[in-house]
Amino acid sequence: MLMTRERRPAIRTLRGWAINLLQDAGAICECEEHGWTRDRADPHARHRAVALARRDPPDGVSADQAVAEINDVLDSTGDTCPECPDEGL
Repeated sequence: MLMTRERRPAIRTLRGWAINLLQDAGAICECEEHGWTRDRADPHARHRAVALARRDPPDGVSADQAVAEINDVLDSTGDTCPECPDEGL
């Protein structure tokens, strides 16, 4: 008999949701070599991400909490990869 399990949500934390939303909006990107997230410094992408968070927050999270998490992730993300030697120069 074939048994199925209920699928887990792809994103398990509010921070993970925020990172995913910021990547989809183009506000952050990932260093291809090391995997660190980097701020793209695109104000339009930031505004898109905040608007998306406000319009469609995750289940059980208020719009204000979602926007606060977006801002927290942006505040903790630098514009360079700490492991890339050429970026610090």
